[in-house]
Amino acid sequence: MREFLQIVYEFSVVGFVVASMVAMGLDLTVRQIVKPLKNPGLVSLVLAANFLAVPFFAYLLVQLLPLSMGVKEGIILLSVAAGAPFLPKLACIAKSDPAMSIALMLLLMVATVFFMPLVLPRLIEGTVVDAAQIARSLVTLMLLPLVVALFVRARYENLANRLYPSFVSISDVALAALAVSLVILHTKSILGLWGWGLVSIILLLGGAMAIGYLFGYGDSERRFMLSIATAQRNISAAILVAAKNFDDPEVMLTMVAAAILGLLIMLPYARARGKCAVDLKIS
Repeated sequence: MREFLQIVYEFSVVGFVVASMVAMGLDLTVRQIVKPLKNPGLVSLVLAANFLAVPFFAYLLVQLLPLSMGVKEGIILLSVAAGAPFLPKLACIAKSDPAMSIALMLLLMVATVFFMPLVLPRLIEGTVVDAAQIARSLVTLMLLPLVVALFVRARYENLANRLYPSFVSISDVALAALAVSLVILHTKSILGLWGWGLVSIILLLGGAMAIGYLFGYGDSERRFMLSIATAQRNISAAILVAAKNFDDPEVMLTMVAAAILGLLIMLPYARARGKCAVDLKIS
């Protein structure tokens, strides 16, 4: 049973990421995605929130809380990895701006590839980050499907419109399978972090959300988008580094716990935002 669930999880992760990227590419144009990146103020705020404020907050957490070394390393690792593939899906659920979500995701993904190798070895001595390995996985699973879908949208708009609902459905089913299999597979292990370990992860995610919200001052849409873009850490990139550099199982458990808790925190938040958006349109 466990082996079957592991297979379901692995396929659902790939299916969710690829289907989400294809769906967004079929629904948007390159111009729509690039437009938010032409706003230097927005770009500066997103980068500062994710690569200055969140790592600093994580450093304070590991200094102040009585954590094991494995959890400390996991928290620091999460804090320097941004650009989660789940971001566009959250924007879709929240009835928010999908083009901005993809633009921010791509910006943070690229920045993470350059930021992690420079900063992480200084925060955790002896860590080696293979930027090329991270870039390959992100390009294969995210950028390539998005580019192909954008091409289809640009050249064959009618076909893109027909394909879009199917890929949205695939993404939804894969997300449900991912969430269920992840919780069933790892609940017992994560309970081993019970206490300050889980508290630190919740504080990191909640603090990152608050940081993004504050950095998006003055505009409701920007506040929401920065809050989810900052709270959703790039678990995939963090796991790649953790698997290569750390023998302590608590480091990997911290990654898994962050993935589950991120879903439990972000999904209701996005749904509440989406409900408010619908209510406002009706009224």
